[in-house]
Amino acid sequence: MADDATTNDAWDAIIIGGGIAGLTCSIFTARAEISTLVLNHGASLVKRNAILENYPGFPAGVNPRLLVNMIEDQAQRNGATLEQARAQRVTRTEEGFQVETDEGTYHAQRLVAASKDSPTYLDPLDPPLTQEGSKTYLETDEDGRTPIDGLYAAGRMAKKYHQAIVSAGHGATTAITLIEDADPDFFHDWVAPKGYFTLRDRDVPTGVEEITKEERNRRERESVRVMQDYFEEPHDAPPVPHPKVKDKPGFDA
Repeated sequence: MADDATTNDAWDAIIIGGGIAGLTCSIFTARAEISTLVLNHGASLVKRNAILENYPGFPAGVNPRLLVNMIEDQAQRNGATLEQARAQRVTRTEEGFQVETDEGTYHAQRLVAASKDSPTYLDPLDPPLTQEGSKTYLETDEDGRTPIDGLYAAGRMAKKYHQAIVSAGHGATTAITLIEDADPDFFHDWVAPKGYFTLRDRDVPTGVEEITKEERNRRERESVRVMQDYFEEPHDAPPVPHPKVKDKPGFDA
């Protein structure tokens, strides 16, 4: 993007961090029609794994770099925008937050910190932090809210267990919290069979979609086709080495 475009970019939500927590969060917010920007810098920690064997839905395991690619594609298919940019400074505005990056400046009503590194970019907000050894965490409630109105944290930044499925789950939890704060009438992100609500003389709730059998079959066929494309050949990207071992002999990626 050109500087004049990024300087005036305004979003309902900006998520800082494009790992599993941040990307999962973006899927839910974008599907709730909250305009969502994900700012990512560097590689997700899960990409350091050789293979991921405890993520539900993959009986024989899955290549973690492929998994991240799939989640990125899912986020974009559902309306999220992904940008490669490093957050440098976040300040308050009347509308919410201003995020200064090495690629430009962005604005959002709400902000989710889902990065893997120490959140020094949040220093101007003076957020409540917990320090444990070399790790810094944002203090949140169980739903991802921080004491700063409009600021949330997800996954590692919220001191959750360092497992991919936990990061995904907490990313979803934080997203739903944000959605409910933005739209108290939002009910559920749910695709239901046609008639599930309407045949009980109920309005289809906000966030729910009823679809016909024909549409369900079409979506399932597309799902099968897309998954076949992803797994047609082994994913050849090697693990991302930890910075402390990448140049040492014996590291076999």
